[in-house]
Amino acid sequence: MAAKEMRAVYAETLIELAAVDRRIMVVEADLMRASGTIPFRDAYPDRAVDVGVAEANLVGVAAGLAAEGKVPFAATFGCFASRRAFDQFFVSCAYAKLPVKLVGTDPGISAAYNGGTHMPFEDIGVMRTVPGLDIVEPSDPLSLKALVGALAASNKPGYLRLHRKAIEPIYGPAETFALGKGKLLREGGDVLIVALGAILVPAALAAAKALEAEGISAAVIDALSAKPIDAELILAWAKKAGAVVTAENHQLAGGFGSAVAELLAETGTARLARVGVEESFGEVGTQDYLAKRFGLTAEAIALKAKNLLKTRN
Repeated sequence: MAAKEMRAVYAETLIELAAVDRRIMVVEADLMRASGTIPFRDAYPDRAVDVGVAEANLVGVAAGLAAEGKVPFAATFGCFASRRAFDQFFVSCAYAKLPVKLVGTDPGISAAYNGGTHMPFEDIGVMRTVPGLDIVEPSDPLSLKALVGALAASNKPGYLRLHRKAIEPIYGPAETFALGKGKLLREGGDVLIVALGAILVPAALAAAKALEAEGISAAVIDALSAKPIDAELILAWAKKAGAVVTAENHQLAGGFGSAVAELLAETGTARLARVGVEESFGEVGTQDYLAKRFGLTAEAIALKAKNLLKTRN
């Protein structure tokens, strides 16, 4: 499978699901072109709702549809999905136990030229506080397709971090996925790298390859889920290595790395270093520039791993 726009995979998957499940709907805040859901609107005009530039209303309408038996996927930029509409989602969807699937597009540095105001480095931290919420971040087109399907089949609310741009495939068509479950991409005994998302998972694999050239054996896990994290898989490989590096396109405070830190601290399993954005707001730039600017690169992951291993007793 060649590289493909993730938003195109998102829309195609919803169209396929809607063909067999009349409950599937999309709700948009004047961003159908950005979210890639115009083909869904064309295929199912009676199941596509555009509420205009009104994100709290987006979530309220989605909650109303879910209360009437629909399964709405409500999408907007991740900064608005998390920060602007949080109370509506918390109360009207999560507290009410309605199966609204909130989609935050362009997470972290993938917002690129939209700049600091539109660059959500904190959405996982915000959404992790919602009881019982599934938070997923696919790393390639195949995992996106599968996890959108899994979210649609779930009777719980969910939050999907959707990278919109074209991404190279990591998985083959026979791979299976489940909510809350990660994937071991590479075995290794010296250090475990646990990465989240379409930017950091390829960087983690590149870092593992670079470390191998220096005689360091690194295991790599694609987390796929920020809540719940796959504790069983992470602990199994953390125990083998004794050292763990997390990598995420998000603030270090309260994000995926924090979830792993809680797990390791409570079990006394391994030492930890984290790669992520450190106490910064976003800014305008290309994704490559921003990755270097905020230290979200294979080189940064490899350096964290080497420094962590130097502290080994």
